Amino acid sequence: MGDKYLIVGGVAGGATAATRLRRLDESAEIVVFERGEYISYANCGLPYHVGGVIPARSALLLHTPESLKARYNIDVRVKQEVVSIDRENKTVRVRRADGSEYDESYGKLLLATGSSPMRPGIPGIDSDRVLTLWTVPDADRLRGWIREKGAKSAVVVGGGFIGLEAAENLKRAGLSVSVVEMDRQVMPPLDFEMAQLLHEEMEKQGIALRLEKGVTAFEDADDGIIVRLGGETLKADMAVLAIGVKPNSQIAAAAGLTLNARGGIVVNARLQTDDPDIYAAGDVIEVRNIVDGSRAMIPLAGPANKQGRIAADNMAGGDSAYAGSLGTSVLKLFDLTAASAGLSEKALVKSGKVRGEHFDSVTIVQNDHAGYYPGAVPMTIKLLFGKPDGRVLGAQIVGRNGVDKRIDVLATVIRLGGTVKTLTELELAYAPPYSSAKDPVNMAGFVAENALRGRAVFSRWDAIETTPEAVVLDVREDVEREAWRLPRSKDIPLGQLRNRLGELNPELPVIVLCAAGVRAYNAARILMQNGFKGVSIYPGGAMHYRSTHYLDEIDAIEHGRIADSGDVEEAEPVLSLRVDCRGMQCPGPLMRVFEELEKLKDGDVVEVSASDPGFQRDIEAWTRRTGNGLLSVRREGPDTVALLRKGNREAAVQAPEGERGKTIIVFSGDLDRVLASLIIANGAAAMGRKVTMFFTFWGLNALRKPEGARVKKGLIDRMFGAMMPKGVGRMKLSKMHMLGMGTSMMKHVMRKKNVFSVGEMLQKARAAGVRLVACTMSMDVMGIQREELLDGIEYAGVGSYLGDAEEADLNLFV
Repeated sequence: MGDKYLIVGGVAGGATAATRLRRLDESAEIVVFERGEYISYANCGLPYHVGGVIPARSALLLHTPESLKARYNIDVRVKQEVVSIDRENKTVRVRRADGSEYDESYGKLLLATGSSPMRPGIPGIDSDRVLTLWTVPDADRLRGWIREKGAKSAVVVGGGFIGLEAAENLKRAGLSVSVVEMDRQVMPPLDFEMAQLLHEEMEKQGIALRLEKGVTAFEDADDGIIVRLGGETLKADMAVLAIGVKPNSQIAAAAGLTLNARGGIVVNARLQTDDPDIYAAGDVIEVRNIVDGSRAMIPLAGPANKQGRIAADNMAGGDSAYAGSLGTSVLKLFDLTAASAGLSEKALVKSGKVRGEHFDSVTIVQNDHAGYYPGAVPMTIKLLFGKPDGRVLGAQIVGRNGVDKRIDVLATVIRLGGTVKTLTELELAYAPPYSSAKDPVNMAGFVAENALRGRAVFSRWDAIETTPEAVVLDVREDVEREAWRLPRSKDIPLGQLRNRLGELNPELPVIVLCAAGVRAYNAARILMQNGFKGVSIYPGGAMHYRSTHYLDEIDAIEHGRIADSGDVEEAEPVLSLRVDCRGMQCPGPLMRVFEELEKLKDGDVVEVSASDPGFQRDIEAWTRRTGNGLLSVRREGPDTVALLRKGNREAAVQAPEGERGKTIIVFSGDLDRVLASLIIANGAAAMGRKVTMFFTFWGLNALRKPEGARVKKGLIDRMFGAMMPKGVGRMKLSKMHMLGMGTSMMKHVMRKKNVFSVGEMLQKARAAGVRLVACTMSMDVMGIQREELLDGIEYAGVGSYLGDAEEADLNLFV
């Protein structure tokens, strides 16, 4: 007969330890006690079962007592609670469901008792309508209230993981949901400004958010429950309590084992308690924070399972050690994913670290994959690093796609003690559907490296309000400010900055802002190298500012709220057209809407679906700018659906004189004519003007890739392709070509006189923000496919061009 192991707790760490012990010791006697009815179930999946995402309850039950007995020869005893430990005699007292008790001996004992939802002494908290979501029976009760008792509304108390997952899934199940949180933010692992992105999303999804509110009482009513928040009262069919968890360490305390101030069992690296024959793992133990060595309670399933494995190794005579935890976590909240690893800024400050002296942070906004590949969406990354060593201390990410991949990379770097330099050197998988050549993780490293070397200084997210003496320099283009602008700013597009430095006072602090941060960095470098001392960059640009200040944004729709399906006008409007813009990036959806509205008459109603995350905020400003009407905006899964009514163009807010754009139709395929059009376009862009170049028919050849592309074509299309030049490098002069000699001479003279080539002019136009638009109708006629044209250009019809032309004061045909 081998050793005898007792395990108290059959979920996560306990179940993992039991199966690991069997693999290590086939002859051992292994007994698992679980006071509940279920073992080894996926409690993290419970909210999704309530919301119907995981419809089958059985999918959450990973093992049963019978399966563990058959597969691993483990004796699992459910509905049996260990109530005490006799350390001297090495026995435990077990209480059965019928109240009877017995003693069981052990050689080694593992406490994997987990944690339980906190239930503070709030009046009325024992009401049948105040529920929790921690176990399978909890989920059954919640589903019963929805399916059998017809609950239509709920108040979720607590804004942590469980509370937010419960809120999302109750909303998914069709309930009206309010979330109450005593702190000023949800998701405690995040810093406040990053949590603001979640607050904005919750408001958009119709969740009523009550921050900095504590529940003072629950009161049963005939038709629901009243939740009192001091001076405010909420009424719902039920309340879900999710205000945190406490370790189930009562039997450890009674046995004289050492606990920390929060009730966590103190263990060594081998996960042994004070008693060398008693081990502990999971939510019930105190762990070492691997970043700064502090002691912490980190109740997460991942660490619990790893601890169960290590405890089993040591119980069986091994010598494994648990190094500690980072607290790496991820949360899905409607269309967003939020993740964190390591220490937050508030944790660093609380520990006595001073920002700027001991640590610093950067915040960037990057697309999840290459912007020219359809469906790219932004993510916001906050990176915290030590000074002066640059060691990565923590990371937070909020976005729609690719967040989990990046937080895992950053967590790995943190665990291995990597620095921001490490991030710049990582070689990560790249293909346009998945990432960019410079992955967002690399970009975070580049930006942090610039900050460490003094090449860039980043302001705090609230610096614009807290430093009124600073000049806020907006270096976006004028057209970008049509949809949104700062309450106070000095507006100088980046292309004009060098020539307009005299408009700025070098003695005053300057906060530079652009759309996402890249242009602001370039502008800051210009200022810093021209004698400006107090220059800082607003982190994450206008995109981050708008989300962190969503309640204050004048142009937001009812302070960021998305209309419910019930928010309709006097009568249901008659729909004239549906426009699908999903997969298109800004400004694509707006341009498509413009094209379609051009085909309709005043008063017609159009429904537009778009996946671009900025579409919701931009459409309201755009409709006002163009004189059209916005009837409603709603969410359908990850998409935004807007209902528009074509309005009177005379009601549009016209762009001021002097700020109007330039448009150029490039019809010719001649080298000199294309060059002339690009010279004009670059000149206008340098003056800060919006420029659109519409390439049609022979002009499309200027956008062709010189190396060609492997595409399938019919005979006539192949003949067209063979006869036409591939790119600007093979174009001919309109006059004096002379079998190529004239064209070669012209290129030679241009190089000698330091005139940019046509290819270089094209690149500079793209870099300056000139819209290069390929006419889709001409492409079809001439047999040109998208794969043959340069990456990063736009595709549109004549309606798109006319939209820009109507706002331009110069329209050229070349």
